[in-house]
Amino acid sequence: MGQRKYFGTDGIRGQVGQSVINPEFVIKLGWAAGKVLAGQGTNKVLIGKDTRISGYMLESALEAGLSAAGINIGLLGPMPTPAIAYLTKTFRSEAGIVISASHNPYYDNGIKFFSSDGFKLDDDIELAIERMMDQPLQCVASNKLGKASRINDAAGRYIEFCKGSFPSELSLTGMKIVVDCAHGATYHIAPDVLSELGADVIEIGTSPNGLNINEDVGATSMKAVVDKVLETKADLGFALDGDGDRIMLVDHLGNIIDGDQIIYIIARDALKSGRLNGGVVGTLMSNLGLEIALNKLGVPFARSKVGDRYVMELLQAKGWAIGGENSGHVLNLNTASTGDGIVAGLQVLASMLRASMSLHDLASGFEKYPQQLINVRYQEGNSNPLDDSTVNEAVLEAERVLGKNGRVLLRKSGTEPLIRVMVESNDAMASLQWAEYIAEAVRKVAK
Repeated sequence: MGQRKYFGTDGIRGQVGQSVINPEFVIKLGWAAGKVLAGQGTNKVLIGKDTRISGYMLESALEAGLSAAGINIGLLGPMPTPAIAYLTKTFRSEAGIVISASHNPYYDNGIKFFSSDGFKLDDDIELAIERMMDQPLQCVASNKLGKASRINDAAGRYIEFCKGSFPSELSLTGMKIVVDCAHGATYHIAPDVLSELGADVIEIGTSPNGLNINEDVGATSMKAVVDKVLETKADLGFALDGDGDRIMLVDHLGNIIDGDQIIYIIARDALKSGRLNGGVVGTLMSNLGLEIALNKLGVPFARSKVGDRYVMELLQAKGWAIGGENSGHVLNLNTASTGDGIVAGLQVLASMLRASMSLHDLASGFEKYPQQLINVRYQEGNSNPLDDSTVNEAVLEAERVLGKNGRVLLRKSGTEPLIRVMVESNDAMASLQWAEYIAEAVRKVAK
């Protein structure tokens, strides 16, 4: 595979107005994507966005570039990322484009693509788009220009899709649920889905103004939803991120239920009803407690690199359906082609109703191991600390002492010059001591 110039593991992302997230670059990106995708069928591409103020500018730039390449455009307006994946497939479009920086602050934004089948674009197509970026932009003849139209029923279609993922014999009547939409793309979707299924919904984070996305709300800032659940004596709380592909939950006692616990609940329910079909994929950061709990149920568990793209790749390679990350990206390929926060939350609610158990009791089915994470900065350009013999000896010593009751992981950050040292074991003090021991070994060679 060729070297990527612009695309990261989750599309193209950066600060608005900087090197790539600016009108000039994005017009060219729209044109290049249009040229690569042109003539593959419907000649139509969908564009959706989250609620950042820069979404208007970037949407217009993409629209101009695609039109210049002769591609028709369907504008979805503010929509969750998984909705754009679903609608791309439903409308038989060439591709779906998402304008979002997910859980990042409002001054960041990003662009990612879905293929016609609702999955992330193949690497070779992304590389073809990058190669086309090097060509001069040439506009098609006026009679070949793409047209743009607004798709007015997009939200209603996706609400029906979400409701359709919930078992028809169950109802949320009598349940009080707090929904935190992070002032993001689910603000006009998630509360409706839950209330139409019968729940008493208390909503927060549903007043986007272009600048407040993810600000002290949502899956990356849980205090607001925890406080509201306790204040209103709700049964549970949903916390979605800015683009709606991640979810964290809160039980009625105010405990945060993370992605690992959500995956466990969904997988155990699927196992009980004979819908599991194989095993579960986590990442290198998934809690050891999840792996042990699934193994006790006889469920195979495999780890991918960190990133939902890699979880998806391993699920597809193994032919499994359920996986995700502790950050709240939850994949269930039986219901959706990408991580979907609302759908994952509905699956947990269905598990609660089928088991007649509270979220607290369902989530206590596995014991999370205490995890210690230390970041050590290193000088870029120097030798890789992960290749150093003293660092590797420290890791081996920790692994020998911890045995089956612990796990050590060293990895480079993908975004800054940091070595992430992670140790988890069934003993919190041991996790801390060994993490410090290994981090000190890294510091000595990282100078």
